[in-house]
Amino acid sequence: MNSKITQDHLQRRAIIYVRQSTSSQVISNLESQRRQYALKHSAGALGFRNVEIIDEDLGRSGSGTVERPGFQRLVGAVCAEEVGAIFCTEASRLARNGRDWHLLIDLCALLGTLVIDLDGVYDPKLVNDRLLLGIKGTMSEFELHLLRQRSREALDAKAKRGELEIALPVGFCWADGQVDLDPDRRVQEVIRLVFQKFQEFRSVRQNLLWFLDEALLLPVRNRALYGSEVQWRLPVYHRLHSILTSPVYAGAYSYGRTESRTQVIDGTPRKTEGHRKSRDRWSVLIRDHHPGYLSWDQYEENQRILADNAHVKKDSGRKSGRGGKALLVGLLRCRRCGRMLRVRYSGTDGEQHRYTCKGDELRSDRAFCLALGGIRTDRAVGLEILKAVEPHAIEAAIAAAERGTEERAQLRRARTLEIEQARYQTTLAERRYERCDPDNRLVADELEARWNAALERVTELEQALAGGPPVSSTAEGPDRESLLALAANLPAVWNAPSTESSMKQRIAAILIQEVVVDVDEEADESALVIHWSGGRHSDLRLPRRSTGRQPRTDLEAVEVVQRMAGRWPDKEIASTLNRLQLKTESQKHWTQVRVRALCDRHGFAGFDPSAQRGTEVNLITAATHLGVGPWVIRKLIRLNILKADQVVPYGPWEIRLADLDSNAVREAAERTRDRRPLRKLSASHANGTGLPGFHHEVHNVE
Repeated sequence: MNSKITQDHLQRRAIIYVRQSTSSQVISNLESQRRQYALKHSAGALGFRNVEIIDEDLGRSGSGTVERPGFQRLVGAVCAEEVGAIFCTEASRLARNGRDWHLLIDLCALLGTLVIDLDGVYDPKLVNDRLLLGIKGTMSEFELHLLRQRSREALDAKAKRGELEIALPVGFCWADGQVDLDPDRRVQEVIRLVFQKFQEFRSVRQNLLWFLDEALLLPVRNRALYGSEVQWRLPVYHRLHSILTSPVYAGAYSYGRTESRTQVIDGTPRKTEGHRKSRDRWSVLIRDHHPGYLSWDQYEENQRILADNAHVKKDSGRKSGRGGKALLVGLLRCRRCGRMLRVRYSGTDGEQHRYTCKGDELRSDRAFCLALGGIRTDRAVGLEILKAVEPHAIEAAIAAAERGTEERAQLRRARTLEIEQARYQTTLAERRYERCDPDNRLVADELEARWNAALERVTELEQALAGGPPVSSTAEGPDRESLLALAANLPAVWNAPSTESSMKQRIAAILIQEVVVDVDEEADESALVIHWSGGRHSDLRLPRRSTGRQPRTDLEAVEVVQRMAGRWPDKEIASTLNRLQLKTESQKHWTQVRVRALCDRHGFAGFDPSAQRGTEVNLITAATHLGVGPWVIRKLIRLNILKADQVVPYGPWEIRLADLDSNAVREAAERTRDRRPLRKLSASHANGTGLPGFHHEVHNVE
């Protein structure tokens, strides 16, 4: 027995620390594990009876940036003075960094624990042994750095030539050291269909919904298994997004798109992998390296569209429409602060909308920069869009007809290839069943069930292709003559209620780069500058709030208050003054308090509810009396069926109960109460104008 090993050491435990850096080493390098586990026999030969093996850190790096629960348990046992000796094959198994190594050596020196490897027994309390252990730890740390540097430089050199065989996304494979398209035609057709539908919808989500509606499967390859077999599954969002963002599909070889980052957490460095880098920081990017599914210019355009769709990532950038009825969503830019305008919907069904710019809310005292009405702005810009596209409407209609025919043909090819693969799976299941021993029913029954399932799958696909349930996009589209007729009447198509707002938004986003807006306070107009995608510009000026504005009168505020004082509450008087756009002396809006102050200053009588005559009622009371809505009373007044008076224009109505209870008024109200108006179709519906694929329906409004 070695002289450094005392009875005190033998009475305590011996710990054998087993570690390997990576999971691949744990799976494939079994000889190294056997050597480390064999240290148990060496400990027994030296006289240790209580031997413990710590192997929780298999597959974990010893660089200090990865949490090692086994090493923490080892340090805790040493601090508890329970360990007489630590066994390891070499210093690199305990630690690959100086901080962990010297911490362990210091603890062993203080608490009398030995360190034993294949070269000998070391007592950290002895100066010579401590010096030798320190040199071993430093060499182990330097060795890790050297190995990493060599492997990294070799990988980078091979990647710069485009020869490093990295894992490829689905749709590609390595063939004789070169990247090539997947030989499976079904895989190629579906991948091309993903990019074509994205060009049409300009949205990953809409692309996903189309694939789900068509029940088209997407090829998937397990990244954990290099060269694994392609599986077919229903698409999900992140798979479509990864296909659209990968430069490999554009024929480019890329390497080093992600990086590792180290953070200090609770005093311990922790390294995380997979953080994406910007394109200018990629290690390697070789264009035109291999055949692709789209050109590099198309790939760049797709990335720009995806960036526009990311609403939460930037405040001042151009954005694409995300639904709603607003035409210019994400295209309006404030001239005052440079930010994009937001859309605010109002009304019971969100039919009204308004564009507003709040500006810099943190650095400015103003509530907002500007605001303008949405419907009139959309109508004016829509007319400019029609002027721009109308000369090319015929060509666009012809191109749409050809593209529709090509899309239906491509979808049919994808279905046909799916049937061919299903037939192959059926043939394969039949072969497996025929090779099985018929007497072995446990296996034969399972193989027969798989064969029957494959046959049923083929039958379902054939029926769907031949004449199964119709699908929206597979239905026959309009013929060439219908499209030309629609192109000749483009405004009717654009304004038809059946035309989806999302389609208009996509057209506007293609034609318009952005619209810079401002408000001319002196002229009381909205100034718009349309920046078209081709580089041209158009100026528009729209009068503001012409609809719904109450005209001014020659009445003064004091005269209005004098006429209404005593007859109506101060709140009604203030509302009437504001509707007449009359301001106070300090140019402020009227409130109940300001009306009361004016009445007290001029000695006007106050409102006395008990003095009100019971023969006259207001609009709301009249509507309640007849059991109808206020709009019915207004209509009866407008048609001169019901007599009513106003003290001042736009003031409260005064209606006599005798007139309200007349037979003519009650009959008119009765006819109006049970009427259920229909949502009428526009003239464009009756003429058959509208976009293909949309159906018109009439709904009762309850």
